[in-house]
Amino acid sequence: MITQLRNRIKLHWTAYVWLIYLPFALMDYLPPKSFMDWFWLFMGGCFLVTFIIQTESRNKRIETLSAISEFTIAAIFVLFASNFAVIIFPAWTLTWILLYRSKKHLWAAGISFYLVMALGVLITFIRYPNAFSHATLYLNLIFPLVSPVFSYSIYRAGKRNTDLLQANQRLESVIKQDERQRIARDLHDTLGQSFSMITIKSELAKKLLEKQPDKVDAELDDITTTSRENLQLVRNIVNNLRQETIGETMLKQAQNLQNANIHLETTGEEAATAWPTNVQVPIGQILQEAITNVIRHSHATSVTITFLELADSNYRVDIQDNGTGNHYQRQGSHGVSGMAERISADGGTFSIQSNSIGTLVSATIPNKGAVQ
Repeated sequence: MITQLRNRIKLHWTAYVWLIYLPFALMDYLPPKSFMDWFWLFMGGCFLVTFIIQTESRNKRIETLSAISEFTIAAIFVLFASNFAVIIFPAWTLTWILLYRSKKHLWAAGISFYLVMALGVLITFIRYPNAFSHATLYLNLIFPLVSPVFSYSIYRAGKRNTDLLQANQRLESVIKQDERQRIARDLHDTLGQSFSMITIKSELAKKLLEKQPDKVDAELDDITTTSRENLQLVRNIVNNLRQETIGETMLKQAQNLQNANIHLETTGEEAATAWPTNVQVPIGQILQEAITNVIRHSHATSVTITFLELADSNYRVDIQDNGTGNHYQRQGSHGVSGMAERISADGGTFSIQSNSIGTLVSATIPNKGAVQ
């Protein structure tokens, strides 16, 4: 709601800025010297009222009717006063409003607009043959003619940005849903089975307490051991929840690269989001460290990340940038050694190489008993 309100305020300011142009459109009638001058000033006032109603209205029907009225008044200026300055307003607003409706309405508006413009030019030429020798008339013609095209282009650009934002939000939602399903699967496969065993052993211990008391201690020991194992499982699951998966890391780092004007290209990312948790976490840490290094020190303009699942149950990630090639060396030992230590702890391999493109960071992680 707050975002929508902010967007609407921005649109309001953009719309009202255009009113600076209105006094110039009515300049020929000031000061009024005849009835027609007063008439055109009155029409200008009506135009202003419809413009404000159209801008402020939150009702789509009222907004559309106001825009059509605005266009009708502007058409009267064009056809009967050869005034092409006023029609620049509906050239922008009518296009924006009708873009949210069917293409039939949009085409009808476009044809009507350019038909009015063509008739206005023809009538002006018949009435005032010498009018086309003035540069002002051409300026008044050019802006209205190109305004619908610019308006449509701006709308399309905004629509693409909105669609991209929505796609990212949906992707984030999918990642969260996948994570919830993974957690539910982990809990069912581990804790569910263990607690079932605890329940069975508790019932057995209760029965043995009456018939064979000497065997109760062994069952209680099993229950204690299983409970401790379950506690450790819970701790491991909670610890994994605090770590970022590949999907979550890429979502954040892609935005960071975009903010730094660095082009990102990935291969195999979709399959990598389904890799085992104990593989995703260290690779996510490698990605975060490497991309941060690229942004801060490499002077790169592009990064290519390749995810590979090898035949021997190993998982590999390659991070290639087109930067200076020595930024990892100048970084010092902390970031790079930290990456190498993480991989070594998991029994994998880690390397940094400078090549003809820039710098290539490669890491390989084995899948050892991942909880899936």
